[in-house]
Amino acid sequence: MAQHNELGLYGENEAVAYLLKKEYIILERNWRFLKAEVDIIAQIDNWLCIIEVKTRSSTQFGNPESFIDYKKRQLLVAAAHEYVIQKDLDLEVRFDIISVIKRTNNVFLEHFIAAFNSF
Repeated sequence: MAQHNELGLYGENEAVAYLLKKEYIILERNWRFLKAEVDIIAQIDNWLCIIEVKTRSSTQFGNPESFIDYKKRQLLVAAAHEYVIQKDLDLEVRFDIISVIKRTNNVFLEHFIAAFNSF
């Protein structure tokens, strides 16, 4: 596996561990719809959380969360819509970002709840 893929998987695993500690229910990982891949789909209370995880080894080129562009957001919104329809869910939907920075032996994780809205 390529090093950047390993780092991404590491970040997703850290994000899942964090969410489980916060009592989220993990419904899906790496769920795909058309060109979209949702890293984590989770539920807490009456919220369906569509979660994008961005992992970096440094902030030299910016914070990880800043790398989610308009097109990626559109894809996530479309995927969320399809997921709700397929599963026939009656939940509020929100879009979160989890930013993970892994430096040597230190991990910095930040959870942006309702980081953006659907269009």
